[in-house]
Amino acid sequence: MNKINRQSLHQPAMASSGSKFVLRSARLEDLKDLTDLAGQFSLLNLPADKKILSEKIERSTASFAGDLRREEAEYLFVCEDLETETIVGSSLILAKHGTEDVPHYYFKIVKRNRFSEDLGIGFIHQVLQLKEDMNGPTEIGGLLIDRSYRRRPEKLGKQISLVRFLYMGMFRDEFESRVLCELTPPLGDGGRSEFWEALGRRFTGLPYQEADLISQRNKEFISSLFPEEDIYLALLDSRARVDLGRVGQETRAAQHLLESIGFEYLHEVDPFDGGPHYGADVDKVSVVKSTRPVKLVEQGDRAQFTGGALVGVRRDGEFRAVWSAIDKRGDGAVALPAPAMNSLQVSEGESISISEVG
Repeated sequence: MNKINRQSLHQPAMASSGSKFVLRSARLEDLKDLTDLAGQFSLLNLPADKKILSEKIERSTASFAGDLRREEAEYLFVCEDLETETIVGSSLILAKHGTEDVPHYYFKIVKRNRFSEDLGIGFIHQVLQLKEDMNGPTEIGGLLIDRSYRRRPEKLGKQISLVRFLYMGMFRDEFESRVLCELTPPLGDGGRSEFWEALGRRFTGLPYQEADLISQRNKEFISSLFPEEDIYLALLDSRARVDLGRVGQETRAAQHLLESIGFEYLHEVDPFDGGPHYGADVDKVSVVKSTRPVKLVEQGDRAQFTGGALVGVRRDGEFRAVWSAIDKRGDGAVALPAPAMNSLQVSEGESISISEVG
């Protein structure tokens, strides 16, 4: 499950330079730093396992180069501190989550009205319905920020999160029409999921962490062992019901960021931990909508660098982006400060893309 990470976005407003940090596609030489970064957390889609991360980087490299089908493509972004030459953040895009070979499973929450004429009483029940999607959406996840880089003025969590949508806007045909994010619900000590204990364990006999790990490779057991019939929430333990569809305290900043750019709760939850699914039409996401190609021009003596934008370029199968102030010209071209140009490794006359996000 590609859960968006906890605490990654608790930082003040973004700085305007973009010269100290660059957002880019991952490389094999990032493996050690990525492994160390993943070791600070416990994300199943970015585990602190060199073999798995190496495979993800190789798949990402092929994806950015356009060598994989959408069903196989996975784009891994990193945030590099250019002064220390270390990787301090990550995020990813799964171009398509849910195929005939590996379906996307979720519980849809619906309401059932039950009424007794004789007794004159009725109830509105919430019911879970297991759904299988073999033509699934694009999915985002893998959001990590080094603990020592949180609360910096550059707001790196926001940068590494939003850069995914800049990329979607630049290369719209590489992704689905819908985008999904699975948010982490409240979990107990040791990552205990009350929802899993009340439901999933009873039908699979597996501990939560083991079941979630298996699902990364094989989802057959979900359709084979989970009940096909409606599941009335009234029959579940109260501790499982109270957490269903809720966002964990440390994940709320991520929720608010997604809502601010157009995501909304889908009334769907993860079949393992009951975490809520948020989604949007890709073309309605504000960052995607505002992404446009521009020509990079010379600064000149009267450049007025104001506001800010995510600025990106893909060249020779590699992608680079920065957050930077820009100078908009009347002909639709823009100028960038020299530090931002250096970070992007671009020069006047090149075509770049910008998204003026808040």
